[in-house]
Amino acid sequence: ALRGAAWRSGQPPRRAFRVSPRARLHMPSWVIDRYGRNDVLRFTKNMVFPVIDFPNEVIIKVHAASLNPIDLSMRSGYGATALNMKRDPLKLKSEEAEFPLTLGRDVSGIIMECGLSVSYFKPGDEVWAAIPPWKQGTLSEFVVASGNEVSFKPKCLSHIEAASLPYVGLTAWSAVNQVGGLNKNNCSGKRILILGASGGVGTFAVQLVKAWGAHVTAVCSQDASTLLKRLGADDVIDYKSGNLEEQLKALPLFDFILDNVGGSTEKWALDLLRKWSGATYVTLVTPFLINMDKLGVADGMLQTGVTVGSKTVKHLFKGVHYRWAFFMPSGPSLDEIAKLVDSGKIQPVIDEVFSFSEVPKAFLKLEGGHARGKTVIDVISQK
Repeated sequence: ALRGAAWRSGQPPRRAFRVSPRARLHMPSWVIDRYGRNDVLRFTKNMVFPVIDFPNEVIIKVHAASLNPIDLSMRSGYGATALNMKRDPLKLKSEEAEFPLTLGRDVSGIIMECGLSVSYFKPGDEVWAAIPPWKQGTLSEFVVASGNEVSFKPKCLSHIEAASLPYVGLTAWSAVNQVGGLNKNNCSGKRILILGASGGVGTFAVQLVKAWGAHVTAVCSQDASTLLKRLGADDVIDYKSGNLEEQLKALPLFDFILDNVGGSTEKWALDLLRKWSGATYVTLVTPFLINMDKLGVADGMLQTGVTVGSKTVKHLFKGVHYRWAFFMPSGPSLDEIAKLVDSGKIQPVIDEVFSFSEVPKAFLKLEGGHARGKTVIDVISQK
């Protein structure tokens, strides 16, 4: 089925178009009015109800959401310079328009309204999506999304289960497929190393490349080893059991490395790749947003370009590819992920579920680290 080519094509947006009149003006949400620690989270019943501003948008009634490390970062103000530029590139709004800000990227729920050019979805459809960080988030009763960010929810999952996957799934898909170039046709037999394998992105990536036939080595702490083996990892390395670099150097070289850890890992991880074979290292830990926060938009982008360019060239001369990857919203990619989920090749990994009234507690759980999978919010359980 076609996804409504008109609104996938990037045509100039037109102001519009509430599909139906709505008496409600406000809804319950968790918001922040300033950046900081957990005490900045505020529950309100008076968040402005979302409206459809562009013909390719839909309004989703949120049944479940989940938290990701980016929510902690955004709560603290990390990346605000870049995100505000994306929200208001022409600086038409006052600075106060940044707040109140709703966090949360993942949503599983039901379509309530559709813009005039949305033909692929209709009210009542069960969908899932990952909302980009420059938009209002999903810790709310309703959320607006572009139609090309939305996909039909996997039939085999509940809303709670489905909400755990979109953001981490699309982040892993971006790194492995769109940046790393791996797919179901070329992944079979490749040796793949995943650093930081027990988090949300890591557990998804292990299952994804395993579904494509790869040999997977997962690095995590010992208490997560059973989970990673259940998800399909062939070798599980405990980074606490000794010198990790030496443990990995004792193994055969790898064709692909996904790095969710960053830091000093990058200094030695590329030496684990097979040289002059097309082997690729992809990291999700980049200085892009922090450069813009520290240096401003122009200088931050320049510094980022210089950094990634110099590293790419340096490692290319050593016979390996060096890449950065980022989350990218994509309904079509979620369509592909949904097929893998419904076929049983990818399963959600949920650490804990919280009610809507417990959002601050869920943030503290995430902030504590060492989660085994995702922290999910059951939005409709309690208002």
